[in-house]
Amino acid sequence: MDREHRLKRLRFRAWHRGVKEADLLVGGFFDAHAEGWDNAEIDLFETLIEEQDVDIMAWAMGTADVPERYEGTIMHALKTLNYVPISN
Repeated sequence: MDREHRLKRLRFRAWHRGVKEADLLVGGFFDAHAEGWDNAEIDLFETLIEEQDVDIMAWAMGTADVPERYEGTIMHALKTLNYVPISN
């Protein structure tokens, strides 16, 4: 599968988590960062989004320890939470 198709499929999955908060967190993160990912980072994100939303959100907010397999640039960026637009 080529890069464009993988990213398109991942974008859909990132924005259709089932819970609005998770959609904003994971989908917003994907939109802000995915274009700059290399193949290894795409592979890692594909694995990450198979996790439960509550776990991903807890790791991003720092309320739970991040499993070693996810430590790295993607998780560091996910923890910044500066990619979720907040309107007043």
